[in-house]
Amino acid sequence: MEAKKIYSRRFASDRAFRDAMWRILCRDFFQKLIRRDGALLEIGAGYCEFINNIDAAEKTALDSNPDVKQFAAKNVKTVAGDLSAISKFKAGSYDTVFASNLFEHLERPKILATMRDVLRILAPGGEFLILQPNIRFCARDYWMFFDHVTPIDDRALTEALEITGFSIRRRIERFLPFTTKSRYPRMTGLVWLYLRIPLAWRIFGQQSLIIAGKDAGA
Repeated sequence: MEAKKIYSRRFASDRAFRDAMWRILCRDFFQKLIRRDGALLEIGAGYCEFINNIDAAEKTALDSNPDVKQFAAKNVKTVAGDLSAISKFKAGSYDTVFASNLFEHLERPKILATMRDVLRILAPGGEFLILQPNIRFCARDYWMFFDHVTPIDDRALTEALEITGFSIRRRIERFLPFTTKSRYPRMTGLVWLYLRIPLAWRIFGQQSLIIAGKDAGA
Protein backbone atom coordinates (compact mmCIF):
# COMPACT_ATOMS: atom_id res chain seq x y z
CA MET A 1 0.00 0.00 0.00
CA GLU A 2 2.85 2.41 0.81
CA ALA A 3 4.41 1.83 -2.62
CA LYS A 4 1.09 2.59 -4.31
CA LYS A 5 0.82 5.89 -2.40
CA ILE A 6 4.44 6.81 -3.11
CA TYR A 7 4.16 6.27 -6.86
CA SER A 8 0.83 8.04 -7.06
CA ARG A 9 2.32 11.06 -5.31
CA ARG A 10 5.53 10.93 -7.36
CA PHE A 11 4.26 10.23 -10.87
CA ALA A 12 0.53 10.97 -11.15
CA SER A 13 1.05 14.52 -12.38
CA ASP A 14 3.76 13.41 -14.85
CA ARG A 15 2.00 10.51 -16.50
CA ALA A 16 1.16 12.22 -19.80
CA PHE A 17 4.72 13.43 -20.31
CA ARG A 18 6.25 10.14 -19.16
CA ASP A 19 4.11 8.19 -21.60
CA ALA A 20 5.12 10.51 -24.46
CA MET A 21 8.76 10.26 -23.38
CA TRP A 22 8.69 6.47 -23.32
CA ARG A 23 6.98 6.37 -26.70
CA ILE A 24 10.02 8.13 -28.16
CA LEU A 25 12.53 6.08 -26.16
CA CYS A 26 10.92 2.86 -27.35
CA ARG A 27 10.54 3.91 -30.96
CA ASP A 28 13.98 5.47 -31.41
CA PHE A 29 16.16 3.34 -29.14
CA PHE A 30 14.78 0.33 -27.29
CA GLN A 31 12.85 -1.21 -30.17
CA LYS A 32 16.16 -2.03 -31.86
CA LEU A 33 16.95 -4.23 -28.85
CA ILE A 34 13.59 -6.02 -28.68
CA ARG A 35 12.44 -8.79 -31.01
CA ARG A 36 9.06 -7.93 -32.52
CA ASP A 37 8.31 -11.64 -32.85
CA GLY A 38 9.54 -12.49 -29.35
CA ALA A 39 8.22 -12.77 -25.82
CA LEU A 40 8.93 -9.83 -23.50
CA LEU A 41 8.54 -9.48 -19.73
CA GLU A 42 8.84 -6.22 -17.83
CA ILE A 43 9.41 -6.56 -14.10
CA GLY A 44 8.46 -3.65 -11.89
CA ALA A 45 6.32 -2.31 -14.72
CA GLY A 46 4.78 0.56 -12.75
CA TYR A 47 2.45 2.55 -14.99
CA CYS A 48 3.44 0.39 -17.98
CA GLU A 49 4.91 3.23 -20.03
CA PHE A 50 7.60 0.97 -21.48
CA ILE A 51 5.61 -2.21 -22.07
CA ASN A 52 2.71 -0.31 -23.67
CA ASN A 53 4.97 1.47 -26.16
CA ILE A 54 7.22 -1.37 -27.28
CA ASP A 55 6.36 -3.95 -29.94
CA ALA A 56 6.62 -7.67 -29.19
CA ALA A 57 4.48 -10.65 -30.08
CA GLU A 58 3.90 -11.50 -26.42
CA LYS A 59 4.08 -8.89 -23.66
CA THR A 60 3.78 -9.42 -19.91
CA ALA A 61 3.94 -6.82 -17.14
CA LEU A 62 4.72 -7.78 -13.54
CA ASP A 63 4.25 -5.30 -10.73
CA SER A 64 3.43 -5.36 -7.03
CA ASN A 65 0.70 -2.75 -7.55
CA PRO A 66 -2.64 -4.61 -7.76
CA ASP A 67 -3.88 -1.88 -10.12
CA VAL A 68 -1.29 -2.69 -12.79
CA LYS A 69 -4.00 -4.08 -15.08
CA GLN A 70 -5.62 -0.65 -15.24
CA PHE A 71 -2.46 0.87 -16.71
CA ALA A 72 -1.57 -1.89 -19.20
CA ALA A 73 -2.66 -1.84 -22.84
CA LYS A 74 -5.08 -4.52 -24.02
CA ASN A 75 -2.30 -6.55 -25.64
CA VAL A 76 -0.30 -6.74 -22.39
CA LYS A 77 -0.81 -9.62 -19.98
CA THR A 78 -0.49 -8.47 -16.38
CA VAL A 79 0.65 -10.26 -13.24
CA ALA A 80 0.08 -8.48 -9.93
CA GLY A 81 2.59 -9.69 -7.37
CA ASP A 82 6.07 -9.18 -5.99
CA LEU A 83 9.22 -10.33 -7.71
CA SER A 84 8.96 -13.81 -6.24
CA ALA A 85 6.27 -14.41 -8.88
CA ILE A 86 9.06 -14.74 -11.47
CA SER A 87 9.92 -18.13 -9.99
CA LYS A 88 6.52 -19.41 -11.14
CA PHE A 89 7.13 -18.58 -14.81
CA LYS A 90 8.16 -21.36 -17.15
CA ALA A 91 11.89 -21.79 -17.74
CA GLY A 92 13.15 -20.42 -21.05
CA SER A 93 9.85 -18.71 -21.81
CA TYR A 94 11.04 -15.14 -22.53
CA ASP A 95 13.38 -13.70 -25.13
CA THR A 96 13.82 -10.42 -23.26
CA VAL A 97 13.28 -9.20 -19.71
CA PHE A 98 13.30 -5.46 -19.02
CA ALA A 99 13.68 -3.63 -15.70
CA SER A 100 13.77 0.12 -15.21
CA ASN A 101 14.64 1.81 -11.93
CA LEU A 102 14.01 -1.34 -9.94
CA PHE A 103 17.04 -2.62 -8.07
CA GLU A 104 17.61 0.52 -5.99
CA HIS A 105 14.37 -0.41 -4.18
CA LEU A 106 15.62 -3.87 -3.18
CA GLU A 107 18.02 -5.29 -0.63
CA ARG A 108 21.07 -7.06 -2.08
CA PRO A 109 19.89 -10.66 -1.46
CA LYS A 110 16.64 -9.88 -3.29
CA ILE A 111 18.55 -8.36 -6.20
CA LEU A 112 20.60 -11.54 -6.62
CA ALA A 113 17.54 -13.78 -6.25
CA THR A 114 15.73 -11.77 -8.92
CA MET A 115 18.68 -12.03 -11.30
CA ARG A 116 18.78 -15.81 -10.86
CA ASP A 117 15.05 -16.07 -11.52
CA VAL A 118 15.38 -13.93 -14.65
CA LEU A 119 18.25 -16.07 -15.93
CA ARG A 120 16.10 -19.19 -15.53
CA ILE A 121 13.11 -17.84 -17.46
CA LEU A 122 15.18 -16.42 -20.33
CA ALA A 123 15.52 -18.50 -23.46
CA PRO A 124 19.12 -19.37 -24.50
CA GLY A 125 20.52 -16.27 -26.16
CA GLY A 126 17.92 -14.10 -24.42
CA GLU A 127 18.76 -10.76 -22.84
CA PHE A 128 18.10 -8.89 -19.62
CA LEU A 129 17.92 -5.12 -20.19
CA ILE A 130 18.45 -3.02 -17.06
CA LEU A 131 18.02 0.75 -16.91
CA GLN A 132 19.35 1.80 -13.53
CA PRO A 133 20.29 5.00 -11.67
CA ASN A 134 24.08 5.05 -11.39
CA ILE A 135 25.16 6.18 -7.91
CA ARG A 136 28.51 7.30 -9.33
CA PHE A 137 26.82 10.11 -11.23
CA CYS A 138 23.69 10.93 -9.20
CA ALA A 139 24.86 10.56 -5.60
CA ARG A 140 23.67 14.04 -4.64
CA ASP A 141 20.06 13.28 -5.55
CA TYR A 142 19.95 9.48 -5.17
CA TRP A 143 18.36 9.65 -1.74
CA MET A 144 15.69 12.19 -2.67
CA PHE A 145 13.30 9.24 -3.02
CA PHE A 146 12.16 7.66 0.23
CA ASP A 147 12.04 4.11 -1.15
CA HIS A 148 15.64 3.94 -2.37
CA VAL A 149 17.45 1.45 -0.16
CA THR A 150 20.51 0.15 -2.07
CA PRO A 151 23.11 2.32 -3.82
CA ILE A 152 24.33 0.70 -7.05
CA ASP A 153 26.69 1.74 -9.80
CA ASP A 154 27.28 0.13 -13.18
CA ARG A 155 30.35 -1.77 -11.98
CA ALA A 156 28.58 -3.34 -9.00
CA LEU A 157 25.59 -4.22 -11.18
CA THR A 158 27.91 -5.84 -13.72
CA GLU A 159 29.55 -7.88 -10.99
CA ALA A 160 26.19 -9.05 -9.62
CA LEU A 161 25.04 -10.09 -13.09
CA GLU A 162 28.21 -12.00 -13.81
CA ILE A 163 28.22 -13.93 -10.53
CA THR A 164 24.62 -14.99 -11.16
CA GLY A 165 25.50 -16.44 -14.57
CA PHE A 166 24.97 -13.64 -17.09
CA SER A 167 27.45 -12.37 -19.65
CA ILE A 168 27.57 -8.65 -20.33
CA ARG A 169 26.71 -7.81 -23.93
CA ARG A 170 26.77 -4.02 -23.64
CA ARG A 171 27.21 -1.42 -20.91
CA ILE A 172 26.43 2.27 -21.29
CA GLU A 173 27.69 3.91 -18.11
CA ARG A 174 25.90 7.19 -18.81
CA PHE A 175 22.65 7.04 -20.72
CA LEU A 176 19.51 8.86 -19.51
CA PRO A 177 19.19 11.63 -16.92
CA PHE A 178 18.37 10.54 -13.37
CA THR A 179 14.79 11.79 -13.17
CA THR A 180 12.13 13.72 -15.05
CA LYS A 181 11.81 15.91 -11.94
CA SER A 182 14.59 18.32 -12.77
CA ARG A 183 15.20 21.95 -13.65
CA TYR A 184 15.48 21.15 -17.34
CA PRO A 185 12.46 21.76 -19.60
CA ARG A 186 10.30 18.70 -20.23
CA MET A 187 9.76 18.63 -23.97
CA THR A 188 9.41 15.47 -26.03
CA GLY A 189 11.39 17.11 -28.82
CA LEU A 190 14.37 17.30 -26.50
CA VAL A 191 14.08 13.55 -25.83
CA TRP A 192 14.24 12.90 -29.58
CA LEU A 193 17.27 15.18 -29.91
CA TYR A 194 19.02 13.78 -26.84
CA LEU A 195 18.96 10.24 -28.19
CA ARG A 196 20.72 11.43 -31.33
CA ILE A 197 23.60 13.12 -29.51
CA PRO A 198 25.59 10.51 -27.52
CA LEU A 199 27.94 13.26 -26.41
CA ALA A 200 25.04 14.67 -24.38
CA TRP A 201 24.72 11.33 -22.59
CA ARG A 202 28.23 11.81 -21.20
CA ILE A 203 27.18 15.18 -19.77
CA PHE A 204 23.64 14.61 -18.54
CA GLY A 205 23.41 10.82 -18.28
CA GLN A 206 23.05 9.60 -14.70
CA GLN A 207 21.41 6.26 -15.43
CA SER A 208 23.20 3.26 -16.86
CA LEU A 209 21.91 0.76 -19.38
CA ILE A 210 23.27 -2.76 -19.10
CA ILE A 211 22.38 -5.54 -21.50
CA ALA A 212 23.16 -8.95 -20.01
CA GLY A 213 22.81 -12.15 -22.00
CA LYS A 214 22.05 -15.76 -21.24
CA ASP A 215 24.57 -17.94 -23.02
CA ALA A 216 23.70 -21.39 -24.31
CA GLY A 217 23.94 -23.86 -21.47
CA ALA A 218 23.49 -21.22 -18.76
